[in-house]
Amino acid sequence: ESLDANAVLNVPEAGAAELKTTLESLSKLVTVNSSARELHVSSSTTKIKKLKSVSKTRLHLLPVADGIRVELFTRPFGDDGPYFKPGAGGANVMSEIKGVPSEIKRNLKKERENAEKLLNASPSLGNRGEITDIFYFESVFECLELLTELNEFLDEIVVEWPEGGKLSINNTYGLQDMNFSVSSGTDWFSLSGDLKIDEKNIMKITELIEKSKESRFIELDKGRFIALTESLKRKLDSMSIFTDNDGETLNVHPLNTHQIHSILDDAGNFKTDKKWKSSIKRIEELAAFRPKIPSTLNAELRAYQVDGVKWLARLAEWGVGACLADDMGLGKTVQALALVLSRAKQGPSLVVAPSSVCSNWITESEKFAPTLNPILFGEGDRSAILAKPKPFDLIVTSYGLLSSEEEAFSKITWSHIILDEAQFIKNHKAKRTKAALNLKGDFKLITTGTPVENHLAELWTLFSFINPRLLGTLKQFDAKYAIPIERDGENHKRQSLKKLIQPFMLRRLKSAVLDELPPKTEINLVIETSEAEKAFYETLRRESIKKIEESKKTPGGAAHLQVLTELMKLRQACCSPSLISKDVKIKSSKLEAFANIIEELRENRHKALVFSQFIGHLSILREFCDSKSISYQYLDGSTPTKERAKRVDAFQNGEGDLFLISLKAGGTGLNLTAADYVIHMDPWWNPAVEDQASDRTHRIGQKRPVTVYRLIAKDTVEEKIIDLHKTKRDLADALLDGAEASAKMSLDDLMAILADSPAT
Repeated sequence: ESLDANAVLNVPEAGAAELKTTLESLSKLVTVNSSARELHVSSSTTKIKKLKSVSKTRLHLLPVADGIRVELFTRPFGDDGPYFKPGAGGANVMSEIKGVPSEIKRNLKKERENAEKLLNASPSLGNRGEITDIFYFESVFECLELLTELNEFLDEIVVEWPEGGKLSINNTYGLQDMNFSVSSGTDWFSLSGDLKIDEKNIMKITELIEKSKESRFIELDKGRFIALTESLKRKLDSMSIFTDNDGETLNVHPLNTHQIHSILDDAGNFKTDKKWKSSIKRIEELAAFRPKIPSTLNAELRAYQVDGVKWLARLAEWGVGACLADDMGLGKTVQALALVLSRAKQGPSLVVAPSSVCSNWITESEKFAPTLNPILFGEGDRSAILAKPKPFDLIVTSYGLLSSEEEAFSKITWSHIILDEAQFIKNHKAKRTKAALNLKGDFKLITTGTPVENHLAELWTLFSFINPRLLGTLKQFDAKYAIPIERDGENHKRQSLKKLIQPFMLRRLKSAVLDELPPKTEINLVIETSEAEKAFYETLRRESIKKIEESKKTPGGAAHLQVLTELMKLRQACCSPSLISKDVKIKSSKLEAFANIIEELRENRHKALVFSQFIGHLSILREFCDSKSISYQYLDGSTPTKERAKRVDAFQNGEGDLFLISLKAGGTGLNLTAADYVIHMDPWWNPAVEDQASDRTHRIGQKRPVTVYRLIAKDTVEEKIIDLHKTKRDLADALLDGAEASAKMSLDDLMAILADSPAT
C-alpha cells in the first residue's frame, strides 16, 4: 500500500523500539519513489527467514554507584536480536539477524511464565516488584545474594554484565570446611579456628566473624568473593554472642561452653582438651538430674513455683548463679526458701535484703521452712552469730549492715547467698555493691522484679555478682551492648544480650501464671491546678532555668546535678507549694482531689495504700487525716523494723482505712492485700518502682479487683514524667519481654522536661 510521506505516526513509547527494528528490516526490502512520495515493495526482494522464538529470561546487570541495577528482558531472536520486556509488545516481530531479514512469532505467554517463575523462586527479586520493573540493589552483597539464588536456574536464564564488570563467587563454604581447636586458660577457654580457601588464603575464625557481620559474602580481591552457607553465617553470628574476640582467638567463658559446643557440634574438625570435655560432661549430666521439692517445706507450691524451684536447683547443682526475676507478688521468697531447704545440710545460708524486708524473711522462714534456723543479724551478739555459722542456719541481714560488717561476712564461705530486691546493688560504685561482690558462696541467687530499672549497666552489675565476667568488663559491655542498644537502638544486639543472659534468668508475669488474680485498673487522674499554683510554679520554673544556666559555667557535671535539684523542687511544688516554703499559703489542688477520692472510698468501704516519695507530703496527708478523724497506719524510712511489722499486721487485721507509705521505704517486701485501692500522690521517674508499690496489694491472696490512681498536676513536669514511663518500661522489656530499648536521660533530656512542661 501507499503511505503519505508527510503523515505523522503517533507511536506509543513501549512500541518505539519494536517499530524501529521493523522499519530497519523493511528498508532492505523496499524502494522509495521520491517524486510520487510512495513506498513500493521491490519485486526482487530477498526471502524472509522464519525463526523459532526463544523465551529465555535475561537479567541485565548494570553497576550504579555502590549497588546494582537489574532489569528483566527477553531476546526472541537469540543473542543477536533486539531486546523486549518479557510478555510485552507485539507477537509478530521482524529483524535482520546476521544480515538476513528474519521473522518470528513470540510466545508471549511462555515469556511471562518464565519471568514470573524466576521472580517466585528468587526472594531478592520477588519481594521488590513485577517482571516489567527495574530492580535496584543498594550493595554488591545484595546482588551476590541474588546471584546465589539464581544458581539453580543457570540453564534457564542468561545473566548479562557490562564488559569487565562481572562479579564472581569462587566457592561456597560451610561449617564442615573449617577446623577448630580449644585450649584451656585460667578463667577462659581459647577457641581457635580457620577456613582454608586456597594455598594463599587461610582465614582465621576471628577475621571470618568480623568480615561476615555485614554479609555472608566475603571479598577476596576486587570482584572475587567467597560465599558462606546461611547455616555457617548464623553459627558465626551466634559464636560472636558467646565469645570475646581478642584478635587472634575467641575467648569462651566457662558458662558458655555448652553454647559453643552445640554450635560446633557438626564441625568437620573440632579438637578439644580434657578440661573442655569435663565441662561438657558436667552439663550433660545435669540433664539426668531430677531435683525434688523438700518434704519439710510447709507450703503448697503452685505449678510455676515448682518449676522455679527445680530451675534454681539445677543451676545450683551446676554451680552457677541465678536471677529469679518473677513479677512482683509471685512468691520469689518461698521459691528461694524451698531451694535453701533442699540443700541446707551443705552449709549456712545468707540472705541480704532491704531493712524493711528482713523481718519478713524471718517470718516466712518460720512459716514455710520450720527446719531452718533463721537468725536476724543485728540483734544480740553480732560477732557470735558470724563466729561459726552451721548447716541449716539462715542468717538474714540488711544491705546497710552488710556494708558496715563487710570484712566479717566476707570471711565466711556460704552455701547459699541470696540478695533480695537485688536492684539495691544496681550502682556498681556503691559501697554496698562492693561489699556484696566480696562475698564468697557456692550458689548465688538474686531476686528482683525489676532487674533493669534505668539503664543496662544495672544488669551488668547484677550479673557481676551471680556470674562474674560473663558480660565482660563494664567497658566491654558498654561497647558491645549498652551503647548499641540504648543509644543506637540496634535490635540484633538486644537479641544477642537476651540470648546470653537467658539461661541464668527466670521471668514469669502474673498475667501468664495466675488466672485467678483479680484485674488491676490503672487511672491517671490529671489535676487542674489553681491560678495561684500555676503562677507559683511558673515563677519557680524560670528561677530554676536561671540557676541551671549559671551552673553550666562550672565544670565537673554541676549542671546535671543542678537540673535534678531544680526538678525535685518543681515536683514538690506540684504536690503542694508549702513543700517549697512554709510561708506560702496557697492551697493544694492535689490535696483537694485526694480528699474527694478518700471520701468516696470510705463511703463504699474500701481501703487504700497511699504512696508519696516526699516525707513532707506524707506529713500534709497525715494532718488532713487527723483533722477529718480518718484512721490510718503510717510507714517511712525511720520506722523501726519491729514497728513496721506491727503496723502491717494491724492494717491487715482491719485497723485503718488508709496506709500512708513512703515509696522508697515501703514499696517492696510488704503484703497488704487488705487494701484494694492504691493512690500514687506523685509519679516517680521509673514506673517499675510504682508497679512494685502497687503490687503490695495486687498479689497472691488478693480477691478483689485493684484500682490504681496516679495524681498528676496538669501542664507540669509530672506530665513529662508520665510520658517517660513507656520508654522506661521498654528498657526492661527489651530483655525480659522483647520490647524496644530506651536510653539513659542526658542533660538535654532533663532540660527539655524543664522547658516544655508548663503552660505559658
